[in-house]
Amino acid sequence: MPDPLSVEVIYALPARQQIVRLKLPPGSTLRHAIEASGLLQKYPEIDLTKNKVGIFAKLSKLDAPLRDQDRVEIYRPLIADPKEVRKQRAAEGKIMKKGAGDSDGE
Repeated sequence: MPDPLSVEVIYALPARQQIVRLKLPPGSTLRHAIEASGLLQKYPEIDLTKNKVGIFAKLSKLDAPLRDQDRVEIYRPLIADPKEVRKQRAAEGKIMKKGAGDSDGE
């Protein structure tokens, strides 16, 4: 009989990470690991139809087969578009730089 797979399921919260270590039968999928982790019950905001998932920071499908020592990750939805945040920071930086050298003559 083949050895069970040792995997971790990770859900990153804003302040901490939830890590669940599991032993699963060979042939298990990403979905099996997430369901076996108990995280869906503990965090009802996780919706596998909306949340992206991956293995070692690489987006994967729920039916992806797992290998021993895989790290399954459940990603939270982004709060802000990273491109927009960078644009805003760049615009704020230009304003600060323009005003930084001005003096009132006082």
